[in-house]
Amino acid sequence: MTDASAPGAYEQIYQAIIRGEVKPGDRLRETDLAEQIGLSRTPIREAIRKLESDGIVEHQPRVGAMVKKLSQQEIVELYEMRIVIEQTAAQMAAKHISDAEVATLRAINAKIAEGGAPDLSAKLNRDFHDCILHAARNRYLALSFQGLAHQFVLLGATTIESQTRISEVVEQHDEIVQALQGRDAEAVTVAMRAHMETSLLHRLKGLRS
Repeated sequence: MTDASAPGAYEQIYQAIIRGEVKPGDRLRETDLAEQIGLSRTPIREAIRKLESDGIVEHQPRVGAMVKKLSQQEIVELYEMRIVIEQTAAQMAAKHISDAEVATLRAINAKIAEGGAPDLSAKLNRDFHDCILHAARNRYLALSFQGLAHQFVLLGATTIESQTRISEVVEQHDEIVQALQGRDAEAVTVAMRAHMETSLLHRLKGLRS
C-alpha cells in the first residue's frame, strides 16, 4: 500500500483511540502500527509525535510511546472544566437556539434511545453536545471546548453501554432539550450540570470496577 501523509496516519490512530481499539496505557509500537495501518514507519512516527504534542501520547522510560492514562484527579479536573464549558454553552444556547436545532437534538436523543453499539451511542452523544455548542453562537467558547477535546478521548471507553445507562442519558438529555425549547437559561444550566456530574460519577465508578 502506498504511504499516506502523516495527518492520515494521525487520524487513523486517533480514531482507533476514540473507538477504544487502542486504550489509555497501551503502547504504540511503530512496527505494529505500520503493519496494521498499512503505512511505513515514517508517517507513523510523525503521527505519534503529533499525538504527543496534543497531550494524547507520552513517552515512558524503558517503555516508549504510550497512550496517556489519566489519574482520578486528572479526570475530576477535566470534568470540572468541561462542566464550566458545557453549562455556559447551554446557557447561551437558550438565547440563540433555533427550532430546527431543537428538533435536531430531539432526533439525536431518539436515536440514542434505540440503543445499538456503544461506539454509535458515544458518537450520537458527542453530536448532541456539539449541537448545543454550535447553538451557543460563540466562537471563543467553541475554541475553549476544542482545547479540551483531545483530552476527552483519554477518558477511555464510553459509559453509555447498558440499557439502564442509556435510559438515564436519554432522560437527562430530554430535560436539557425541554429547557432549551422553553428558552429557560437557568433551568438548562442546572440540567446540564446534573448531566455532566452524573457522567463523572460513572467515569469514577469505572475506575474502581
